Amino acid sequence: MKLFFCRFMAMVLTGLFASAVHATVVVYSARNEQLIKPLFDAYTRETGIAVKFITDKEGPLLARLKAEGANTPADMLMTVDAGNLWQAAQEDLLQPVVSATLRQNIPSHLRDPGNQWFGLSVRARTVVYNPVKVKPSELSSYEDLAASRWKGRLCLRTSKKVYNQSLVAMLITEHGEDKAEKIVKGWIDNLATTPFPDDTKAMEAVAAGICDVTLVNTYYFGRLMEKKPDLPLALFWPNQKLKDPTAGVHVNISGAGITRYAKNKGEAIKLLEWLSSAKAQNLYADINLEYPANPAIKPSLQVTAWGDFKQNTNPISEAGRLQVKATMLMDRVGYK
Repeated sequence: MKLFFCRFMAMVLTGLFASAVHATVVVYSARNEQLIKPLFDAYTRETGIAVKFITDKEGPLLARLKAEGANTPADMLMTVDAGNLWQAAQEDLLQPVVSATLRQNIPSHLRDPGNQWFGLSVRARTVVYNPVKVKPSELSSYEDLAASRWKGRLCLRTSKKVYNQSLVAMLITEHGEDKAEKIVKGWIDNLATTPFPDDTKAMEAVAAGICDVTLVNTYYFGRLMEKKPDLPLALFWPNQKLKDPTAGVHVNISGAGITRYAKNKGEAIKLLEWLSSAKAQNLYADINLEYPANPAIKPSLQVTAWGDFKQNTNPISEAGRLQVKATMLMDRVGYK
């Protein structure tokens, strides 16, 4: 009997060990492969847990999760912009995560109030200007770019991109819908030309003298200046001197959540916690010239060289909750 029990326990332990060795977390990711594969490879080397990932645009991934329902193989959804993560939570595609590690590592304004998603990197949407034509002392805030002195001097990216929809949603959070509409209408009145399809094109227009100032995500600035360091472009951090304690540079996130029907929930949570850790945060943010979501971690030297700034600390979840209102507002003022 004793021999049988020992053999039985050996079989159980062997099975558990094999299960752990061969455990796989499946991630649906809207982030490009080159941005996430180094992370997942590092995690597998450190833990022995394999990570299988499928990449696509946000829309198709959400549609796929809905269609698969309880049969989905996905344990984690990883995407950019709080608006997309908020939508996933609203459509019941994610589940709450109880994790002291995540609550400690990720500030409250960068995660879902219901703990269904968590920011993993921060992208600042700030002002880029031509220092040949603009003095830093002329710049102050996002709102000020609606002033008449900027008429014919502003370039913007199209309103169709979620980054600008989230920016306007956060303006609604700060100012209310009426004032936010006046601000965005002022921007449109000040345009030097029709909106551009991407941030890089808008910055190139600033450098070429078509306009003097634009709004971009900082990693686009970093990428462009790596390729063309002689372009007359500089960063400015707006909304730094306002009395409102929540005021500051508008930020958004890339982040992740555990899918509602995750088959490997425990392992997926461990991966999510690891992604918020110092080792992963450095790697995750540095690859795309972003800022770590974990405030204890410093950005890369290149990103640090852009200078310190105070973030807007209004809950980024509002970018999702108010996105429909933001889109309608942009339509009303003719922001194409």
